[in-house]
Amino acid sequence: MKSPFKIYLLRARLVLLAAFLLTVKIATAQQTKRLTQNWEYLKGDLGGVWEAVRESKPGSSESVPLWSKVVLPHCFNEMDAVDPKVNYYEGPGWYRTNLKLDNPYPKGRILLNFEGAGQKTSVYVYNTKVGEHVGGYDEFTVDITDAVNKFKQEKVFNTQFKGAIPISIRCDNSRDLEMIPSDLSDFNVYGGLYRYLNLVYTPEVSVDKLFALAEVDAQGKQGNLKITGRFYNPGKLTSADVNVQVKDSQGKVVFNAKKQTELKETDELLWTAKLNKPQLWSPEKPQLYTVELEVKANGQSYKHIEKVGFRHFEFVKNGPFLLNGKRLLLRGTHRHEDHAGVAAAMTEEMIKTEIQMMKDMGVNFIRLGHYQQSRIVLEECDRLGILVWEEIPWCRGGLGGEVYKKQARRMLKNMIEQHYNHPSVIIWGLGNENDWPGDFTTFDKEAIRTFMKELNNLSHQLDNTRKTAIRRCDFCKDIVDVYSPSIWAGWYRGIYQEYKDVSKKEMERVNHFLHVEWGGDSHARRNAEEPEKIINRLKIGGEADERAGDATFYGGDARFSKDGDWSESYICNLIDWHLKEQENMPWLTGAAYWPFKDFSTPVRPENPVPYMNQKGVVERDFTKKEAYYVFQSYWITTPMLRISGHNWPVRWGDAGEKKVVKVYSNCDEAELFFNGKSMGVKKRDSQNFPAAGLRWNVVYQEGNNTIKVVAKKGKTILTDEIVQQYQTAKWGKPAKMEIHKIADENGIATLEVKLFDDKGVQCLEAANYVSFELVGDGKLIDNQGTSTGSNYLQMYNGRAIIRVIKNTGKSVVSAKSEGISTVFIEL
Repeated sequence: MKSPFKIYLLRARLVLLAAFLLTVKIATAQQTKRLTQNWEYLKGDLGGVWEAVRESKPGSSESVPLWSKVVLPHCFNEMDAVDPKVNYYEGPGWYRTNLKLDNPYPKGRILLNFEGAGQKTSVYVYNTKVGEHVGGYDEFTVDITDAVNKFKQEKVFNTQFKGAIPISIRCDNSRDLEMIPSDLSDFNVYGGLYRYLNLVYTPEVSVDKLFALAEVDAQGKQGNLKITGRFYNPGKLTSADVNVQVKDSQGKVVFNAKKQTELKETDELLWTAKLNKPQLWSPEKPQLYTVELEVKANGQSYKHIEKVGFRHFEFVKNGPFLLNGKRLLLRGTHRHEDHAGVAAAMTEEMIKTEIQMMKDMGVNFIRLGHYQQSRIVLEECDRLGILVWEEIPWCRGGLGGEVYKKQARRMLKNMIEQHYNHPSVIIWGLGNENDWPGDFTTFDKEAIRTFMKELNNLSHQLDNTRKTAIRRCDFCKDIVDVYSPSIWAGWYRGIYQEYKDVSKKEMERVNHFLHVEWGGDSHARRNAEEPEKIINRLKIGGEADERAGDATFYGGDARFSKDGDWSESYICNLIDWHLKEQENMPWLTGAAYWPFKDFSTPVRPENPVPYMNQKGVVERDFTKKEAYYVFQSYWITTPMLRISGHNWPVRWGDAGEKKVVKVYSNCDEAELFFNGKSMGVKKRDSQNFPAAGLRWNVVYQEGNNTIKVVAKKGKTILTDEIVQQYQTAKWGKPAKMEIHKIADENGIATLEVKLFDDKGVQCLEAANYVSFELVGDGKLIDNQGTSTGSNYLQMYNGRAIIRVIKNTGKSVVSAKSEGISTVFIEL
């Protein structure tokens, strides 16, 4: 038998071990967890939150049977945004789950952090509302601690809910004129929990915000780091120990300090540090420092980590953009949070894929249109070296009342505070197309100017290190630091050859000019032998702005947006010319093509793919259009080569007629082999339009033609090869269709429908609409907003493609076009 003293020692050791294990648990606890699984969703409204949490009894009149299982992030409009048969859903929707909560911190807090939810959000624990937020794009956090503790006293906590906490969330994207953005905007105002939702455990005192201002002179000799903290301290503790550690990009500690600080309700400047010759952040070498701030109070600690970068930028008056003392031509594009099959609910993997594709295209600048975007986007831009213009969603419609203005102020403040530390951000955007009326009975330019001035002052007050900007509101162009007018040479007005002259004229009207939004729509897979045949119908003379109605197919002057063929062939020429000119404009800060990826919009129901803005250089599912490679040929240094025509299976013309074969490459020279015969070597010259001189005139033979190119850049040799058919037969009026299966793998069949005249000649310029339907066990892969994922779309060169998930059993797919007999295929 053990002595009482030994038993006492054993118990003491156990107590110490338990205390040690608790300390380890607290120190190593997973402070943040994404809540992605075990959610249910109900489209529509409930009578109240009680309907979401009461015990459901099958067959009972009280049960609500329409809940469906979903994974977060989730968007109301994942499919209906591009459904040609309906308006996309705008209204309420509910989400619910039961959470097992285990906060490792005694007296700690339990938070729900929303990275973004659309557009009005209410949060409930059991039947208690614990928070709400208005605005679909800025982050917000709801403290559920007190409501959770209260619910744990309820009898149903252990009976009905088995020790779990019922969480219900109501999102609502109903139309509301007193909200931004306007429903007149050229993008969907989506609903749902379409960004990540995080469960966060904190001790009694945690870091709410860490502002780490990294500044450096233009020569990169002296860096200054100012660290300011904002603490979350609902228990009103009076003091805490604060430690900071700063590491460079290789993990070397360059600053380390600790202090005891009085806990205040205001932001507190904690440290300033000087760094000699800090590692600079740039697109070529985006070197990031890590700032770790640890706060210790009442025996518990909490660590907050931020990435920062040292860079110096300047917009020269009527001149170029400088980064770290050297000129940098901003080679940009734009981004909407929108993707095939998920709408706004893009996963982290999808977002990273998209930003990497931009970087691989040569992008060093991106304007995030037209709202604050996911933190993941900014983190990737920091990591990859992409400069950012981010803006609030004050977009079109005019100016509302005080509720409207309050939201705009709040979203500007949140955007700046939440993305303050990102070295990628150089511009805070205050609005877009604010000269566009429509939401209110009056359109008051002076009221808009007054509010724009207020936002401009607020932005500089919150962050005086970045510039402010707007796009397309001439009567406010003098208010902001950087202005972008409307220049759409060759699309909404004029011809693209006017681009340089129009841009120079606009540059001279403001102190700091940056051209964002240019380009044009292209229906993927559509090509043209004469893409500019309407040019003689256009008014030419230095006007390239977008005006009211230019995006429609009705009325007004002739323009490519209305009267052009929407071919990839034309858009490649337009982009080619712009990029050629931008290389030879020494005063240009930069330009950003609109946009990188096709995206859904409610205001374009008559487009070749209905409800899609098709100006992207990739489709909504990341499928690259030919234009992607045009950008690469100018913007990247890694050797690349692309024959124009990979998605152009059949060309047409007369027998013996010479046709141009274009090659996009950044290589020094290239040799074309046409049907096995060398057509000669061409040297690349960026100013030799089109295709930088890499073009050959060849005579196609009837039937198949093999095109091969060999290109050289230094010691690197690249090859590319395609096969194109050539058709000399002339077609008449479209008269019949044929549908065939052209691929079948992994349970997915690919179907192609073609349009012919009454003599059986394929109508290669036909743009008839075609609709697909399916009866049986399979399922169309449709409502994707792509050229091969839409059940109703215009044909591209007399053909269209749809894919089918076959499943087990049989299906019949039909293809129908007005005035032509419907065709069927059995799978």
